[in-house]
Amino acid sequence: MSESFELLDIDKVTIGAVGEPGRRVFLLQARTGMQTMTLKLEKTQVAALSAYLGRMLNELPETGGLPVDMDLEEPAQPAWVVGSLGASYDEVLDRLLLVAEEATTDEDTGAASARLGLTREQVAALVLRGATLVASGRPPCPLCSYPLDPAGHTCPRTNGHRPPTL
Repeated sequence: MSESFELLDIDKVTIGAVGEPGRRVFLLQARTGMQTMTLKLEKTQVAALSAYLGRMLNELPETGGLPVDMDLEEPAQPAWVVGSLGASYDEVLDRLLLVAEEATTDEDTGAASARLGLTREQVAALVLRGATLVASGRPPCPLCSYPLDPAGHTCPRTNGHRPPTL
């Protein structure tokens, strides 16, 4: 079984990407004191998480100044791959709780989990960073919305004829 994490008073949280567009690996990283946790995400998870957390923030009071250091810290080796994400807000603590569960096929050992307690400011910075990373990737095909490679792609909407290019 992989290591579980419970970091409820986060010093730093960020989302980053390593590699070239089309081959990037997306990482969620959090640090509290000397403990750093890094998890691997899919691009679609980053996009969905950014959108969902952004909607949550719209329902909450305004944030103060946002963290500016959003770079990944080394070594950025993921402990495990995220399968599902969830979030809730605790009004009493004024913290957003982000819960990630490991993607696993081994039902006997169970999945690891990570619980992160984040300030509204940290969440706002995370939303902006995630949206920026997703938008900086390969542009979508205007017909099917799949990512375009520089050489084009076999677009299912054109039945393989004259694929769109960049």
